[in-house]
Amino acid sequence: MVVGAFPIAKLLYLGVRQLSKPVANRIKAGARRSEFFKTYICGPPAQMYHWIEMRTKMRIMGFRGSSIKPLNEEAAAELGAELLGETIIFLIGTGCMVLEYSRQAANSRRKEEELSETITSLQQQVGELALTTETLDAQLREVNRLLMALPSPQPQK
Repeated sequence: MVVGAFPIAKLLYLGVRQLSKPVANRIKAGARRSEFFKTYICGPPAQMYHWIEMRTKMRIMGFRGSSIKPLNEEAAAELGAELLGETIIFLIGTGCMVLEYSRQAANSRRKEEELSETITSLQQQVGELALTTETLDAQLREVNRLLMALPSPQPQK
């Protein structure tokens, strides 16, 4: 079993995502208690969501032009807090995905750079070997020329 290959970053991301649910629940509870959150943060998105949902349902059932009553303040605060909590969880999940993507992209870029450096090094070595081969070839030709220039031995009588 290889311990060094364990993806600690993935475990960390999983932990963050698991912690996001309780954090979102605490923020929802705080939003339900705060009048500012009820009025300005949770209320308007909840009313918009309710309006869009009811209008879509009415059109599907064939009722056109029906007026849609807004949610009461308590129901709007509850729905808004739920929307806020789901948005927080979604944003944390999206953040984890973006971080994982950037980490993978950085690893890929690093591997490509290492491969490029390896290829450049190998090309340089091939060039050096070609130069060495040419030098040895020239020396071999010189030795052959000198051998040919030597007088051939005379047979003894």
